[in-house]
Amino acid sequence: MISSIASAQGVIDVHSHIITTESTSALEQENRLMDEGFPLPGYDAKSHLKWMDEAGIQTSVLTLAAPQPTSAKVVRATNETAARLRQENTGRFMFCASLPLPDVNAAIREAIYALDTLKADGIKLATNVNGQYLGTPELDTLFNVLNERKAIIVLHPHRPNPVNQQVMNQTPLAMQEYLSETTRAVANMITRNVPARYPQLKIIVPHCGAYLPLAVPRMKSLTTVMQANKMVGEIDWEANLAALYYDLAGAHSPEVIRMLLTITTPDHLLYGSDYPYVAPNVLTASLSTMRRYLNDEPDLAPFKEMILHKNAEWLWGISGLKPKKDSCYDNMIVRIAEIEVYPEYLDEYLSFANDVDRLSMEHEPGVICLFPMQSAEDSTHIRILEIYASESAYQQHLNTEHFKKYKQGTLHMVKSLKLPNLKPLDPSTMNMIFRKKR
Repeated sequence: MISSIASAQGVIDVHSHIITTESTSALEQENRLMDEGFPLPGYDAKSHLKWMDEAGIQTSVLTLAAPQPTSAKVVRATNETAARLRQENTGRFMFCASLPLPDVNAAIREAIYALDTLKADGIKLATNVNGQYLGTPELDTLFNVLNERKAIIVLHPHRPNPVNQQVMNQTPLAMQEYLSETTRAVANMITRNVPARYPQLKIIVPHCGAYLPLAVPRMKSLTTVMQANKMVGEIDWEANLAALYYDLAGAHSPEVIRMLLTITTPDHLLYGSDYPYVAPNVLTASLSTMRRYLNDEPDLAPFKEMILHKNAEWLWGISGLKPKKDSCYDNMIVRIAEIEVYPEYLDEYLSFANDVDRLSMEHEPGVICLFPMQSAEDSTHIRILEIYASESAYQQHLNTEHFKKYKQGTLHMVKSLKLPNLKPLDPSTMNMIFRKKR
């Protein structure tokens, strides 16, 4: 586990790969080196550490790359190699152990050994192994073991099963199908409420959430129809989505982050590199670009340190690090707007208020909460709980078209408006609110 001193010095990379001699030799003997359609890159820890130092990355979380051997003996040897690498480079490497699926019983034995004996930092699961997809009922016993141990699970796409070889040859898996594969596996887990039924699990979805920002709204909209036709059961959307974290390996950008924030919260975003599958100089430039836009974009700037390292620290509980009094949460603006509306305009005002609330929450990551409420004693008295990520996020909100429409359209409807400044009695509890399981 990382020391508190080490973790504070740089970025934590939750998506990087180890490629061991044991796994490569096994794949070569099985004639599977090209299972994913492209050759495995070379890997050595010394080169990895050199790049980390150059890029300003303090710690990398290692997972075994695809394709993955299914032999329990080879998987055990690979996990032990990763454990030694972590021990030899204290504070620089963590690792998530692999499992010899599709043999569920062998996978359970390895999970227990890896988590209890090797003290693995988590478990890496492929989206599917030989057609055994995450979410299938036969994996429930494994998820029960992982849930008991409050495991952090790192997902990674593997070749779909079945696969269209012609399509795979024409459009390599990494270019598109990996995103479909990830979305497919997570959707399969959600429809069976796997994250909701195993609430101690934390699941990291790779590659900027794949297509989930598009798929989740569609799945939600079709759930009622599917249930009416007895094709799916009840889905606990809130609990399922609350368990999902997202690494930003791949095509990250301000726009991608904003899309992710339509289905998650800023404390669930994590930096990822995908080393060594991308050239080190490209990864360094990509991280520099991320740092720049996280500095320059007013709505994302409050989340810079969270994405680069703090969220990973909180997720893994690294050396007891929790949000401190200089946390980004302390920059938030929290207040309750007190509004009295003329009775004759009440219905029209409520329509304006609901519209600006919905549009702000949907399109402004810096607007954490806009929650209008009506007094039970006097319906003309409206209270709005407002939480903004920062002063800059609030100022940006004031300049949006939907807020201007609300402000100009309701001026004549409002009898009185008070925006009292509030002082929290215990600022540290704000951290608990946003990290509490939903």
